[in-house]
Amino acid sequence: MKLLSPAISQLARLRFWRIDAWKMHPEDSQREVLQDIVTSAQYTEFGKKYNFSKLFTVKDFKKAVPIHSYEDMKPYIQRIMDGEQNILWNTPVNWFAKSSGTTSDKSKYIPITDESLQDCHYKAAKDVLTMYYRYHPDSDLLTGKGLVVGGSHNVHQLNEEVHSGDLSAVLLQNTPFWGSWIKTPELSIALMDEWENKIEKLAAATIKENVTSISGVPTWTLVLLKRILEITGKSTIAEVWPSLELYIHGGVSFKPYREQFHKLIGKKINYLETYNASEGFLAAQEKPDDEGLLLFVDHGIFMEFMPVSEYGKPHPKTVGLREVEKGKNYALIISTNGGLWRYLIGDTVIFTSLKPFRIIVSGRLKHYINAFGEELIVDNTDRAIAIACRKCDAIVTDYTAAPVYFSDNSNGAHEWLVEFDREPENIELFTIELDKALQELNSDYEAKRHKDIALRLPILRALKKGTFNKWLKGKNKLGGQHKVPRLSNERGYIEEILEYTVE
Repeated sequence: MKLLSPAISQLARLRFWRIDAWKMHPEDSQREVLQDIVTSAQYTEFGKKYNFSKLFTVKDFKKAVPIHSYEDMKPYIQRIMDGEQNILWNTPVNWFAKSSGTTSDKSKYIPITDESLQDCHYKAAKDVLTMYYRYHPDSDLLTGKGLVVGGSHNVHQLNEEVHSGDLSAVLLQNTPFWGSWIKTPELSIALMDEWENKIEKLAAATIKENVTSISGVPTWTLVLLKRILEITGKSTIAEVWPSLELYIHGGVSFKPYREQFHKLIGKKINYLETYNASEGFLAAQEKPDDEGLLLFVDHGIFMEFMPVSEYGKPHPKTVGLREVEKGKNYALIISTNGGLWRYLIGDTVIFTSLKPFRIIVSGRLKHYINAFGEELIVDNTDRAIAIACRKCDAIVTDYTAAPVYFSDNSNGAHEWLVEFDREPENIELFTIELDKALQELNSDYEAKRHKDIALRLPILRALKKGTFNKWLKGKNKLGGQHKVPRLSNERGYIEEILEYTVE
């Protein structure tokens, strides 16, 4: 291991020129990506339908191929899951990343090809490592092991050749053999599905390792770190892993968690944000103090940017990198070497820099809560409220919900403010039914709620009738065109409304 790490780190440093090449020529890189993926898929069923063999420019491509939601792509994806091939991509699709649900599905399944693994996810991971070494040339990162806190869904076999799992599980399952030398825990633990046992085994398996980096969503990572301190009796993680130098995070905002990590770890380390979705590895911080994430333009993904004001129009306009503006909110549309074509991923981004192109993920196209990786959308909560009302003989006139973040003494939760036209006889039972319905509708919420490890039972407050209207009136927004926001990923709205509950 000690002999291998310097060799790997030297190879990482040799990638500098490749990164500089696509950073300096991002628009050329994007055109080449589009040409490559369209050429590869020209004889697939999808490629024949949209005449890929006759598309030679970005303009031609955008004119020929409509923008697709997951619901639009689902019939093609289902056929591949059933065993058909050469539908969306010209090489076999043997893996699907199970991701959070849409308005009509509890989960969605994103095709993963060998090309998307090698030329997107793994290539981007190598580039992240390279960029880290550029700005930390004396790093000892690879003299120890990287702790991976992921794989919340076990790998499932869909048919003889096709498997599914969450993205981290798929990546771990397909990692090259040498990956196990620099990662911990072993695969059998990393892919465990039952989180209570998994946390225990993760802790036991990694306490005595020389962990130099951690990667994973903040919620689960906090649970693990707290458990490790309980087991070891140590005051800080730095006492357990003195060589720890890096935490890689992504998927949810890290701002509410930073102070807790600093306190638990007990020494200064580096934090690095990535934007690694099931659909592809899209961006990462080039250096820790960057305001935005460097857009990965040479990794098998062609990107378009739709001004949010265009969303919902019959023929929405999209722009390329040459036309984007700083500070403007765009919905991200991608075409990939995984077989997604002009796919509306659902995320919104804002450019913080145009030379090079850097972004921040500004949210989702619709209201949502994703404070703990649960990706709860309004359709989920509207349906869950209806189910709880039906089971408890209640009528809800309005509601809003927001996260309650981890504290020293408790894990996270969702706080609900609800106005009833007819209150249920038992508020506690209503809350339980609401929670059960949300778990049935959203697999990511269900995973986070498992045995209260990351999310505990929602906190529900029944408001007096008229409270929401008082709040809207106080903001000069009382009227038919103004609505109470159903969900928010921040607590601003809910704190304002709670002020109107004080007598």
